[in-house]
Amino acid sequence: MARKLSMRQAINEALDQEMARDPTVFIMGEDIAGGQGGQGELDAWGGPLGVTKGLYHKHPGRVLDTPLSESAFVGAAIGAAACGMRPVAELMFLDFMGVCFDQIFNQAAKFKYMFGGKAETPVVVRAMVGAGFRAAAQHSQMLTPIFTHIPGLKVVCPSNAYDAKGLLIQSIRDNDPVIFCEHKNLYGVETEVPEESYAIPFAEANVVRDGDDATIVTYGLMVHRAMDAADALAKKGIECDVIDLRTLSPIDWDTVLDSVERTGRLVCVDEANPRCSIASDVSAKVAQDAFKSLKAGIGMVTAPHTPVPFSPALEDIYIPSAAQISEAVQRTMGK
Repeated sequence: MARKLSMRQAINEALDQEMARDPTVFIMGEDIAGGQGGQGELDAWGGPLGVTKGLYHKHPGRVLDTPLSESAFVGAAIGAAACGMRPVAELMFLDFMGVCFDQIFNQAAKFKYMFGGKAETPVVVRAMVGAGFRAAAQHSQMLTPIFTHIPGLKVVCPSNAYDAKGLLIQSIRDNDPVIFCEHKNLYGVETEVPEESYAIPFAEANVVRDGDDATIVTYGLMVHRAMDAADALAKKGIECDVIDLRTLSPIDWDTVLDSVERTGRLVCVDEANPRCSIASDVSAKVAQDAFKSLKAGIGMVTAPHTPVPFSPALEDIYIPSAAQISEAVQRTMGK
């Protein structure tokens, strides 16, 4: 049975259901149970935006507040995963990766390779990503490409509540380290979500709109901007495929290439900075494997190559808009 949940609620439900199903699952992070010992559950933060609120009393001893040391608790989570547990560590903002990056890319990502395929590290690192929250440059970046670059890591970025629940359950059950990216501006967006537990496999993109004239490939918040652009383009007689990648490593190349081979036009949309982004990665892959199908140059719509501005007016301009996506598609159409 489906009912509407926000992405915040869907993530909470996924954690709750997986902790109830598997006693090796536990969660840890800064302020995810903050205030316990004061006014009980009412005083628990549930993380900075309340995603884990209510889980502390449901699962005693398995919702762990940590010191303000990402290097310590992310390292501890990775160690626990290597010893048979299934931890979910909340990094809070993905921007804070700098102080625990060695543990992620030099340790967790490489254990399986260093130990002849015998080691498993089923750890999930949840983190907020993206601009538009007036949180300034150190709390607003879309750093997904950095993690996608690293072999041994899986990278997920859902665009809605239904996908968030299914992909998080899949991430917790997966035996490899997963970076689970949650766009802070999507936490309140509601979608129909089944009550029962379900998992969405990795590397299965979702074609959220069908069209024969051009292909738009994106993920996260930009899926919503792309859909707005596609609606506006349809009024001008231009019908677009809109592909939500859902997982960035691995990527569902088959769905992307099949669409481009049919439409002959591609626009890649990414909130990340343009250099070495998901947009540039997809563009390169299509140029390499589907060049003969292209009827026009590939379009890319990204944030500029600057830090995220704190000024609200500048931040709004910084984030790719539906109008920019629409213009990029029209350029590929020669209009």
